Amino acid sequence: MVSAVAAADDAPPAARPAARLLIGLGGLYVAQSVIGGVVFTGLPAVMRQNGASLGDIAFILLTVLPWSFKFLWAPAVERFRSPHGGVRRTRTTVAIFGTLAVCAILATALIGPTALGPLTVAIMVASFSSATLDIACDGHAVESVAGRDRGLANAAQVGGAYLGSAIGGGLYLVLLDHFGWRPSTLAMAAVLLVLAAPFLTAPDGARIDRADRPRQSLRHALKRPAVRSGLLLVGLFVLGQKWAMVLIGPFLIDRGLSLSTIGTVNGIGITALGLAGALGGGVVLRRFSVLGVMSAALAVQGVVMFALAVFAASGDVAPAALVATTLVSSGSLALGFVALYSDLMGRASADQAGVDFTLFQSMDAIVSLIGWRLVGLFGDALGFAACFAGSGLLALLALGLLPIVAGRNRGETDGHG
Repeated sequence: MVSAVAAADDAPPAARPAARLLIGLGGLYVAQSVIGGVVFTGLPAVMRQNGASLGDIAFILLTVLPWSFKFLWAPAVERFRSPHGGVRRTRTTVAIFGTLAVCAILATALIGPTALGPLTVAIMVASFSSATLDIACDGHAVESVAGRDRGLANAAQVGGAYLGSAIGGGLYLVLLDHFGWRPSTLAMAAVLLVLAAPFLTAPDGARIDRADRPRQSLRHALKRPAVRSGLLLVGLFVLGQKWAMVLIGPFLIDRGLSLSTIGTVNGIGITALGLAGALGGGVVLRRFSVLGVMSAALAVQGVVMFALAVFAASGDVAPAALVATTLVSSGSLALGFVALYSDLMGRASADQAGVDFTLFQSMDAIVSLIGWRLVGLFGDALGFAACFAGSGLLALLALGLLPIVAGRNRGETDGHG
């Protein structure tokens, strides 16, 4: 992958149609989520099938940590990708870490699902490479996408996450069932190459960066009020949207839905609604304000959580009502996050876009993990009804505070174009 793009990074700047840029970015976002689907859905299932304990599976899932703490090495990645006074090397960066990710997936195919130690190392390399690739991809998106197209860019990001998860956590399991570990995992590696091709083979359009701009760093990011208020906005929005999501699957099981039914809902229904919400968000943001779309998403999520609380407290509830409520939640979640990340793109500085945007994403991951851990600790004692009702109250609290937080320092750009 590296040699294919070495010449492209030296090419003179070229104007690229928004559609081609968005297709290339979308392919990369799907590829990153394919890796996530393989690691967090496909791999645990096949490990369990091969006799792995839940402790072993939980150990493997620690490989999510690079996504939570990638902000620590984001400045180093951005200094390489976007050197002061030099030509931007986005495609070289994507090619390097994309190659590492593909090689790690190839290694898992050869290692097999029972060798826990080597498998963990390979998956950690894949997770680290994918998270690092995302730093470069987000930085390139912020630099290259025009303001009016930010909603579409974030639709590609959120929609790509849903589609990639469906491939890595859905199609991969089907292939495993029919063809076994090695052919199926090799097929996923091939899928990654295909998805990266549109970005790596497109005209680069690289341009020379200013030599006088500040050195990319976390300190510079955190000095900017727009970044600090953006981090607060992410935490608030995640608080209102995500904390009870981990309870929905177990709740549906307790209410008698079969694994196959839940799998169908997750693989087809939620993916379809998530994609619709993501793509719809890109269009909606051309007509409505970011704040309005985020507020609507929080309001819908609050209603959904209170509805689930009522369902949990009552007796028999029709399975169709449970499924419909879950699907509404998925669609509103996708729509809201398209709006959120569109707003965050505007807060990121063009001087170090990858660093700023990575901070926002890490805040999303860390707040989500904290909430899911708290729900896991206290969910059994409090019960589903109390947890869902509490999540509904958090959504309303976030809705009330959103106009205050979203409006803080929104106009300060510090070099953003």
